[in-house]
Amino acid sequence: MISLDLNGKTTQVDAEPDTPLLWVLRDHLNLTGTKYGCGMALCGACTVHLDGAPTRSCITPVSAAAGKKITTIEGIGADRVGKAVQAAWIALEVPQCGYCQSGQVMAAAALLAANKKPSDADIDAAMSGIVCRCGTYNAIRAAIKRAAGALA
Repeated sequence: MISLDLNGKTTQVDAEPDTPLLWVLRDHLNLTGTKYGCGMALCGACTVHLDGAPTRSCITPVSAAAGKKITTIEGIGADRVGKAVQAAWIALEVPQCGYCQSGQVMAAAALLAANKKPSDADIDAAMSGIVCRCGTYNAIRAAIKRAAGALA
């Protein structure tokens, strides 16, 4: 059994230590908001936070997450920054197909937790590697700026 601090609760999971965190979340714990995209940490759909840092769960063994605070898209709204990001996403109707959006929200929340007034370059750097097939990058940037304004 592996003990995880998941979205503020201690959770026990019976999984092999090398099982990717993504599959533990989705298959063992039924938290399906974190998406499988590429399985190689290239698209960002599987992004979660480990101790506040955006992390690709598809390549992170569950054993590496033990002892760290894990936040998924299901838990991101529990703090002020996550709530602001979610509200901005909704207000600006950012998603089209929505597949990448959990990864986008997780990356944006990590950015704003670390930098309350990000520049366009800061946003580009933080969001690079989270692929949106629909091309909603302008709406994503606008939502990040709106969330930053709400947090100011």
